[in-house]
Amino acid sequence: MTVTAAGPVAPLGAHELLVFLLQVGVLLSLAFLLGRAAMRFGMPAIVGELCAGLLIGPSVLAHAAPELSAWLLPQDGARMHLLDAVGQIGVLLLVGITGLYMDLGLVRRRGVTAARISIAGLVVPLGLGVALGFQLPGSLVPGGTDRGTFALFVGVAMGVSAIPVIAKTLMELRLLHRNIGQLTLSAAMVDDIAGWLLLSVVSAMATTGVAAGDIGLSLGWVAVVIAAAFLLRPVVRAGLRATARSRDNGATLALVAILILLSSAATQAMQLEAVFGAFVCGIMINSCGVLNAERIAPLRTVVLSVLAPLFFATAGLRMDLTALADPTVALSGLVVLAVAVVGKFAGAYAGARLSRLGHWESLALGAGMNARGVIEVICAMVGLRLGVLSMEMYTVIVLVAVATSLMAPPLLRWTMARVEHTAEEVLRKEMYEGGPAHRPQSDGAPGRPAEQVAASSRGTAPAAPADQPGHPGESDPGGPPD
Repeated sequence: MTVTAAGPVAPLGAHELLVFLLQVGVLLSLAFLLGRAAMRFGMPAIVGELCAGLLIGPSVLAHAAPELSAWLLPQDGARMHLLDAVGQIGVLLLVGITGLYMDLGLVRRRGVTAARISIAGLVVPLGLGVALGFQLPGSLVPGGTDRGTFALFVGVAMGVSAIPVIAKTLMELRLLHRNIGQLTLSAAMVDDIAGWLLLSVVSAMATTGVAAGDIGLSLGWVAVVIAAAFLLRPVVRAGLRATARSRDNGATLALVAILILLSSAATQAMQLEAVFGAFVCGIMINSCGVLNAERIAPLRTVVLSVLAPLFFATAGLRMDLTALADPTVALSGLVVLAVAVVGKFAGAYAGARLSRLGHWESLALGAGMNARGVIEVICAMVGLRLGVLSMEMYTVIVLVAVATSLMAPPLLRWTMARVEHTAEEVLRKEMYEGGPAHRPQSDGAPGRPAEQVAASSRGTAPAAPADQPGHPGESDPGGPPD
């Protein structure tokens, strides 16, 4: 066998580098400006960040200034992949940081509730989406595509929730310390696991058919990831303690980022999607009980202020709203949006009420889980790549993703204003904003131990052990992530 040595890969050309830097600079500038403008109108910054990509994408700039659009955003897969890669790093770190702020004690105590809400919140919109897929006009179904596969793809897209969008919305509205915020993330995690498995099944149907062995393998990999998180926790805890001895936060931040990215790579290799690995890794680091918010604050600031906005801005670049000029597409889009919203609200509400939650709490859960965001965009891109979705249907589904993400913040603010704070939420907020007590981490739960909660309710606060490690949010002068 003859082995031919390949020459070194040429570095990025000067022109390509210039275009890439301009892409990042322009997108980030628009995301920042529109995000601030959205906040002035009482909306979270994510609203403006999602609109940034729409402005310079094919929806606006390509029609207003086609030559500038072709120069700034050339139809070259290699160049667009550079921009996508930066955005992917941002969303993975965002999801990992979200896991760092999960209240594991609440998840354990209300795991059955989260599962019940998630199942109902997935099955109802999935069923409605499949039924709608069989009724949509034939012009939206690509030629040669089986109508059943198309309908299943629409159902999966209607059923998913988006942890990145939900997480950033909860952070910006400062609802992460609320029980509903924690429960929404827990239910969304279960929802996403099921959604990715369903997406893999429907994708298989569109290509080679469904094999029971493939489904079993995917479920087996989920079990492997969870088991690996438990087995590797002592090693991770030792590494975090070693870096925590340094006065410089750099080693700790680097280790956290490395762990999140490698975990993402592992689950991506298992075909379970990278965001799943990032979220599990964040939870694992959280359960180690070594970090406090002061140490991870620089990483959180960079992710929430730079990388995450850039990712959300890139979400609108592949969307062309001019397709809605066709009355059939526009009407179909409104019907799909209505079915998606009603299905998710009805499912989450029913699951919450079955779990004996109140009316406003149930509505708040529906409002949070209704945000599809980039997860639905990914589903749409998979469908477009496999030829299951037409370009018009792709635009409709992405529009639903953006619309539901924009709906979540005002609905959450409205519903949560009618949900009373509990003593547990007050204590958790104090902890996030730098409360004096540090909780022991023997159980991995982010709440203070029962004796500290009881003492706090009596007006006394037992001193925390001097050598007790902190937790994300305990000594954070800036409060929870925003």
